[in-house]
Amino acid sequence: MRVAKSVPFGIAAAALLLAVVTHMAVGARPVSFAEVLRAFTEFDPSVIEHQVVRALRLPRALIAIFAGAALGLAGAVVQGVTRNPLADPGILGLLHGGALAVVIGIGVLGLAEPTWIPAFAAAGALASGVIVWGISRAAPGGATPMTLILSGAAVTAFLAALMMIANLLNETAFQSLRIWLTGTLSGSTLTQFYWALPWGVLGAGLSLMLARQITALAIGDDAALGLGINIAKLRLLGLLAVVLLTGAAIAVAGPLGFVGLVVPHVARMLIGADYRYVVPLSALLGALLLVVADIAARTLLAPTEISTGIILAIIGGPVFVWLVRARL
Repeated sequence: MRVAKSVPFGIAAAALLLAVVTHMAVGARPVSFAEVLRAFTEFDPSVIEHQVVRALRLPRALIAIFAGAALGLAGAVVQGVTRNPLADPGILGLLHGGALAVVIGIGVLGLAEPTWIPAFAAAGALASGVIVWGISRAAPGGATPMTLILSGAAVTAFLAALMMIANLLNETAFQSLRIWLTGTLSGSTLTQFYWALPWGVLGAGLSLMLARQITALAIGDDAALGLGINIAKLRLLGLLAVVLLTGAAIAVAGPLGFVGLVVPHVARMLIGADYRYVVPLSALLGALLLVVADIAARTLLAPTEISTGIILAIIGGPVFVWLVRARL
């Protein structure tokens, strides 16, 4: 990697490291940065601060990094393969589709083991993505940025209604999911993380493998065909990567919106349009954004905790409006 290209990666990695240390230091029981470091280098089980850092805050930080990176990657890939700068897993209905599948599994089928949650979330995301794409393709003019957004909005509203129906069928089970549906890292466990990790790793590997071809696709379908790229196969594999990543993120953190929308734009502003660099940088920036948002969720109204998804919506809503005004 050229030096000029490595600078944004270095800055993002340093910022992420600082954010993670801050994430483990702040909270209901503040811990100094020095004590956070000692919790790893000189761990003493009799020191309560060390227990708080290792048992409570480190797992939550790991989950924030994982979910943020997964959603950043998913956003970069879906924007690249659709050539739609306004696409992301939330706007295209994938987050609500995955969340609905999890709600049905827990609230209707009575399943509660973390082993199956990534699979249900991925299946729901895939189904909603296919529906949105089919509706937009059938619209006059085909799958334009506007028809994709409108189709995603319509499908998302429909899925939200189905979740309300699931609530009526089993209000007791749904009550435990009410906060989770806003997108939160509270209550997430390392068990969920371990079961979601293979899905995220597969999605990340596939995203990196497709990055060079996505760059060629950005030039146009004709140019990509001239370079010998199978466009249908590329888009199918891209959708598979997005579904795997979205399912993994939903499994550990619920339906967190706007990360996949905002992060790829920042990555392209920092490093250009070459997806060999945009894709990995989006993972770093996605992790950074979610860690920072979770810090804000835990501290802004302390000791009360805000759902991380609400913080992301406050950040992402105005950014989305700006992008619509700038792009359409």
